[in-house]
Amino acid sequence: MTTAPSQGGQGFDVRVTAVGDRLVAVRIDSPDLDWRHRQNLLTRTPIEVPKPVARTITAYLTELRLTFGAFDFAVTAGGDWYFLECNPNGQWAWQPAETTAAIAQAIADQLERGPDS
Repeated sequence: MTTAPSQGGQGFDVRVTAVGDRLVAVRIDSPDLDWRHRQNLLTRTPIEVPKPVARTITAYLTELRLTFGAFDFAVTAGGDWYFLECNPNGQWAWQPAETTAAIAQAIADQLERGPDS
């Protein structure tokens, strides 16, 4: 899926945390191919999820009957989003405070609505 080219001409990673119908995404810029190695060197910035990617995430969750998913993407310098994986129990507390607050609120709202919503 293609979106606008990335800033600075470099690729980056994205973690999209999906809770019910809410998507919260963070752009991950790291000097390392695997950003998990030296997390002290990465930057995390909230980012919008392109509509085609959002529709695909929603379809994925619906097909697998999931309410939560931590989706990882690699985004090229040209703006192409490549799906890497979905972890149905992925971590999210390492993200920026505004992002974790949004995810926590989405989880609380989902729990309040119940499993059939």
